[in-house]
Amino acid sequence: MGDESSLSLTELNDRIAILRDNIRQLIEQAAGASGEQSEARIADRISQQNAELERLTNEREARLKK
Repeated sequence: MGDESSLSLTELNDRIAILRDNIRQLIEQAAGASGEQSEARIADRISQQNAELERLTNEREARLKK
């Protein structure tokens, strides 16, 4: 996404909370999913959400250290 720097700390925190909730929901979906294709698709989405979460968390930590 790359627009983390334009977000306020509150917006960053909100997006982090949303991503964590998305990941939790995806994990629940994965538990109930059957079939390799749907499992792989959910795993890909979890991976994307985790990558975004890591980026936002790193941005927040960098700001809090300033």
